[in-house]
Amino acid sequence: MDGRIFRLKELFFEKPEHPWTIDEMSGIVDLAPSHLPRVFRINLGNSPMAYLNGLRLDMARDLLENTFLQIKQIGIQTGLTNDSHFAREFKKKFGVSPTEHRKLHWEKIQIPQLVGEE
Repeated sequence: MDGRIFRLKELFFEKPEHPWTIDEMSGIVDLAPSHLPRVFRINLGNSPMAYLNGLRLDMARDLLENTFLQIKQIGIQTGLTNDSHFAREFKKKFGVSPTEHRKLHWEKIQIPQLVGEE
């Protein structure tokens, strides 16, 4: 993988809440803004913004499953600050809303515990 793209991946993971722009990313890795999406797609099969959005959604899913943070707070921490956009994109990727995902996840965890207690 191109080191410049690896560097961007690291930055996205470190600061998913940052309002990344193509111009800013291009400046960090010293590529023209028109050239960055092509190099990114060659290395990762997606545009920088699509990759970042997928990463944010995966991080949000992890936080829904492993924390008791409010959904709004999860959106802020992952850079998915528009509530309706967050819910729509989450449902598109995972098939359920963030609220439904959390509920289903916790139910799935609790059922084996209940069965084992009988």
